[in-house]
Amino acid sequence: MGKIIAITNQKGGVGKTTTSINLAASFAAMKRKVMLIDLDPQGNATVGSGISKKEVKYSSTQVLCKEVDIREALIKTSGKFDLLATSQELIVAEMQLLQDAEREKRLKNILEPVKANYDYILIDCPPSLSILTVNALVASDSVLIPVQCEYFALEGLSALLGTIEQIRTTINPKLHIEGLLRTMYDGRNRLALDVSSQLMEHFPERVYRTVIPRNVRLAEAPSHGTPVLHYDEKSQGALAYLALAGEILRRREAN
Repeated sequence: MGKIIAITNQKGGVGKTTTSINLAASFAAMKRKVMLIDLDPQGNATVGSGISKKEVKYSSTQVLCKEVDIREALIKTSGKFDLLATSQELIVAEMQLLQDAEREKRLKNILEPVKANYDYILIDCPPSLSILTVNALVASDSVLIPVQCEYFALEGLSALLGTIEQIRTTINPKLHIEGLLRTMYDGRNRLALDVSSQLMEHFPERVYRTVIPRNVRLAEAPSHGTPVLHYDEKSQGALAYLALAGEILRRREAN
């Protein structure tokens, strides 16, 4: 049975979409069957995976509005993973969801028939606690939280953890923290070292050993519409996300 992981942080600019794309590509490189769902109306995961939003026939909007089966909407990417693309029309689906009595479970019900076909389904969430994010958390088995090691990082994290706990106790009891991922890390920066130490102190079992560094190739890859692994496989960014995928697989096997 596949595992569904929501990649989220209510704070923007922490490497959420970068992690979604590159973790999907890294799992695929390890011969895992992967689906990436772009649930952010900005559509950065779609573009960063090499798909033009203008050329998408069916997106997450049509799927969430029950106009088309998710299997018809999936696109095979150059990163060797399946993508449920999105567009700005996703706001339409968001408005329709708000009128549904079971609005929190729409995505969960959509993924149920296809979950077994994948080893991992990753969901790139919008940087806000919208009904789309709630749908992702209700549908998921776990949550991966990218955290930039900077001031206010822990404050935002505590709010997100409170949201996750609320959803776990009310509607999705299996939901748990997959892990905390330190992103855009610069070990020469004293603040980054301090925040990293605080994360390790407060969440010793949840922080990944793998750290994603600040890396030029990692920043350049989205503009070329490809995961960094296919842009520069020897770059620090590519190696870091391969290491993260390996760490997640080992943790899963250990449990």
